[in-house]
Amino acid sequence: MDIPALQKKLDEAKYICSGDVAATLLVALQLGRPLLIEGPAGVGKTEIAKVMASALDRELVRLQCYEGLDESKALYEWNYQKQLLNIQIQMDRRDADELTKSLFGDEYLLERPLLRAIRSEEPVVLLIDEIDKADEEFEAFLLELLSEMQVTIPETGVVRANSIPFVVLTSNRTRPLGEALRRRCAYLYLQYPDIDREAAIIRAKRPHVNDHLALQVAQAIHALRESEAILKKPSIAETLDWVSALEALGISDLNREAARQTMGFVLKSSEDLEAAGDVLCGQDCGHPHEHEHCGACSHGQA
Repeated sequence: MDIPALQKKLDEAKYICSGDVAATLLVALQLGRPLLIEGPAGVGKTEIAKVMASALDRELVRLQCYEGLDESKALYEWNYQKQLLNIQIQMDRRDADELTKSLFGDEYLLERPLLRAIRSEEPVVLLIDEIDKADEEFEAFLLELLSEMQVTIPETGVVRANSIPFVVLTSNRTRPLGEALRRRCAYLYLQYPDIDREAAIIRAKRPHVNDHLALQVAQAIHALRESEAILKKPSIAETLDWVSALEALGISDLNREAARQTMGFVLKSSEDLEAAGDVLCGQDCGHPHEHEHCGACSHGQA
């Protein structure tokens, strides 16, 4: 596979990205390197793993990180109830040492996402989502997997990957990640798309929307993100939600009233909703005033 071929597959999956992003994905895939993707919330980091699974025709295995996550939730756990039941049944029939060893076979092992990914006979896409939300101890725990594509289970030993997964880690940069983890990964930083790319994303994901409305929404979203008054910047998903809300109301032109009626699909706090009024232009227009010319505005100059 080369860059144009991968770009075509991403386009077919309706993921609009630059050639540089496609090149990074391809090289990381070919080298078998984990890929760390950082950027603001809502720029499409998680979506990359999803579309790569689709483009490569692989299963997506996802581990959602959170504070307090440990190996029992991420790697494996023993089926204690089944072990106890077997002890009760076999304790008078088998030698104690033999019985103990038998309790740590595959039939008692509960796979979690990390173990499932490396034991899979077919390569998968492993998404370790929002690694910055996990503790530093868990980050350190991942190093063996990221560098050797293996994990260690104390009761049974080292488990090496049956196939090499394409590993994608995402981070919103809520805390600094360790250098040891960064060294083991290729790196990609995603930013919010510019107006033209956002409009292209809208047209790809919402093919029934007219080009005029797609551009209007893209310009409005861009202005909201650029405004320092908006605390929670709208994500790409919220852009698409806004378009869907406008379509549901049969709106084909984004004016001030249409924006007011649907702004709750874009901004999710009362403070941001109040501030949005200052981002929009005058009483007769619902389009942002940060640009010299608002192509979405029927009055020409904003």
